[in-house]
Amino acid sequence: MRPPELSKVEYFAGTWTWEGDIKPSPTSSGGKLTMIERNEWMDGRFFLTMHSEFKGPMGSGSGMAYMGYDTSRKVYTYDEFNSTGEAQHSTGTVDGDIWTWNGEQHIGGNTSKTRLTMKRLSPTTYTFKFEMSSDGNNWSTVMDGKATKER
Repeated sequence: MRPPELSKVEYFAGTWTWEGDIKPSPTSSGGKLTMIERNEWMDGRFFLTMHSEFKGPMGSGSGMAYMGYDTSRKVYTYDEFNSTGEAQHSTGTVDGDIWTWNGEQHIGGNTSKTRLTMKRLSPTTYTFKFEMSSDGNNWSTVMDGKATKER
């Protein structure tokens, strides 16, 4: 049986354009990010598949992600893999118009906590902020911006 919580994931179905600002950091000089995300339901409608193509200060690439809902843990799930070799596994919650995704990222032998906050502004736009923390208490904004639904 399909969990009713998946009806909230429907918002992300379709084609989205992301425009963001990557903040300067020890691993990046910062700059603009653009991304096209094409999202559609897998057969059965338990997982939204998300195909992305992006351009940023570190170059161009592509990614594949899956968004769903884990009924036993009562959290949304997001698993992404991209052409730069990164893998992101996050769990999410939604409170009104705000989605919060928490995960971990492993870079160069170091593990950082990650948090992506998405605020729904309308049926076709949301803002986002991606943050990282080494201790889970002090957060630094890595990127922020806006996504717009094309269709």
